[in-house]
Amino acid sequence: MAKSPDITKVEAKNPPAGGRTSILKNPRITEKAAKAQAYNSYIFDVAVSATKSEIAKAFVKQYKHKPLRVHTVTQKPRSKFQKGILSFGPKIKKAYIKLPKGKTIDVM
Repeated sequence: MAKSPDITKVEAKNPPAGGRTSILKNPRITEKAAKAQAYNSYIFDVAVSATKSEIAKAFVKQYKHKPLRVHTVTQKPRSKFQKGILSFGPKIKKAYIKLPKGKTIDVM
């Protein structure tokens, strides 16, 4: 008799896409992000493995607005010495999401 595949292993390999916890982590609340909102641009922390199209789909699912464009920036991890051992901080990816004129979202 054939064995059925374990469902939990299949789900672990392919996590659900589009949820806030998986793609869009949180909006960045900085002075630069506040200035960008004047031009209908919003900055979000996103998953490092996320692509621009996945980010756009997650944004539409969460905020119900289709972005004009999505730019991504990957920051390299900061290096530091701790007790003589070289270590690195986390890798960070940011997404700049541009909305059409007249469309706004509440990120607070």
